[in-house]
Amino acid sequence: MIDIQQIIGFDKQVLLALNGSDSIFWDNFMWTYTGRLIWVPLAASLLYVIIKNNKWKEALLIVCMVGLVILLADRISSGFFKPFFHRFRPTHDPEIMGLVDVVNGYRSGKYGFLSGHAANSFGVITFVSLLIRRKGFTFALIIWAALNCYSRIYLGVHFPGDILCGTVLGCLIGVLVYYLYRFLNKKIFSREYSHVIAHQNNKYTISDVKPILTVFYLSYFFIIVKALF
Repeated sequence: MIDIQQIIGFDKQVLLALNGSDSIFWDNFMWTYTGRLIWVPLAASLLYVIIKNNKWKEALLIVCMVGLVILLADRISSGFFKPFFHRFRPTHDPEIMGLVDVVNGYRSGKYGFLSGHAANSFGVITFVSLLIRRKGFTFALIIWAALNCYSRIYLGVHFPGDILCGTVLGCLIGVLVYYLYRFLNKKIFSREYSHVIAHQNNKYTISDVKPILTVFYLSYFFIIVKALF
């Protein structure tokens, strides 16, 4: 029989093993990485590729579907799970809060199960990876999302269990919304864009994803430079 207290205890041990460091560089790196503004250029490059490769109505549908992924991930994680389970974040857990390393005094909200960062990150990359089926592109997105999730553990605002459950939720939302998109795409655009839908998986070429990957690597470079200075 599963002992939930043993799982929670193990989760706390893993958190303390992975949380923080004595490195100013990594403190600065993770602090910058977990922010949203730093990734605005990456989102803009993705929007550019979507608009470039689709009629405006279809591009609008895709953007709406991405927005739906984010909305569902946020509402389910923050609107249901956190107020229902009331699991303290590591930075608010009376048992270990004194042992948790924090950066810039950041402790976030009181409850942390499950992680909205993880749900949003993996929800979006699941949807986008199913839309733009290029292995190198998908791999880069997975690295981005995984490091984004780890930054939350590093900063002490989420347990690994929060991240794992948020990741599962995000992937499920991403898949469901993608198939909703395919259904709506077929219903709305089947006559006008039947030739596009028939070749949906081949619509985005390697050259199409190069601008996104370029911005992706430049963002990493900027984060590293900022962390150094």
